[in-house]
Amino acid sequence: MKTKGKLGHSFFSNALLAWNRDINRREMPWKGEKDPYRIWLSEVILQQTRVEQGWEYYERFVSRFPAITDLAAAKDDEVFKLWEGLGYYSRCRNLLHTARVIAFEQKGVFPSNYSGISSLKGIGPYISAAIASFAFGLPYAVVDGNVIRVLSRVFGIDRPVDSTATRKEINALAEELLDKEEPGVYNQALMDLGATICKPRAPLCAACPMAGNCIAFRTGRTEELPFKAKKLIKKKRFFHYIIFEHNNLVYLRKRVGKDIWKDLFEFHLLERDQLMTPEMVLGSREFLDMAGKDFDVVDVSPVQKQQLTHQELSGIFFHVRVKARPKGLEDYVEVDREGLSRLALPRFILSYLHEKNVNLIIR
Repeated sequence: MKTKGKLGHSFFSNALLAWNRDINRREMPWKGEKDPYRIWLSEVILQQTRVEQGWEYYERFVSRFPAITDLAAAKDDEVFKLWEGLGYYSRCRNLLHTARVIAFEQKGVFPSNYSGISSLKGIGPYISAAIASFAFGLPYAVVDGNVIRVLSRVFGIDRPVDSTATRKEINALAEELLDKEEPGVYNQALMDLGATICKPRAPLCAACPMAGNCIAFRTGRTEELPFKAKKLIKKKRFFHYIIFEHNNLVYLRKRVGKDIWKDLFEFHLLERDQLMTPEMVLGSREFLDMAGKDFDVVDVSPVQKQQLTHQELSGIFFHVRVKARPKGLEDYVEVDREGLSRLALPRFILSYLHEKNVNLIIR
């Protein structure tokens, strides 16, 4: 299991695997899994999601869809509802697409080689390497945020990790260090080390098997490495949601187009380039044309906020009870409280509904 190469760091895989064998006790329901479907499912869920949150979703999915053919046969809205709250819904769309390709075009058989795995929609190099090494014991190194952090610190990579050149360097280093005899065990151990010891903030260096050889630790730079050159500028968006209620029904539509929350349901939306006051919204011609003259304002929420990776959302919810069916909502669905609970909604809307316990929306 000696790791040899131009850097000559033979200590790395031996120290890592010894730590994993003797000390590492990190438990997760997908750890040690050999079924490529379940490995794929766990990795897709864990993209942009903390393990603590993804754990519950994973168990829900495998309980409802124990095999890939079960997922492929499910209705889109049911899967989106199960995914509700995880965000980044393109993952869910890709999950469904790929499940159906495997179930209906490949007779339910998951590809068993790296090229076949990586050809599937929504499966990039990281997930391909994870499935290949965990399910089939193939020698491919996984490179996620945990791995990048460990390698940057141990080997003192002081170049921006968001540059193409540095990522190529880290990928090459990861492949060089990979234990070819136990690639799955090695990959999981390296990710565990990054998650539990070599953490982004306040790493537990005293408990790290790499401490004696870690350049960042020896030079006091663990808080500096890794670093990125690009500063993310978030787009600011301002939402004003009108919850029209008529005869104990509310009106929602499914979002379409290339935007956030595609395929999820929302109330009537007024999006503007700045946040409007309640008086501006309720006095606008658009609102009055829809609500008519006879309506009651049941609730106006405080400003709600949500941070997405590339967007910063601010918004207000207006619950309005109208005497006549609102105009201009012909392409909306009308649902009661039970129906509302079955629709997949963005977390931005869910947060408001949960705060109001939904009872203020549907009596």
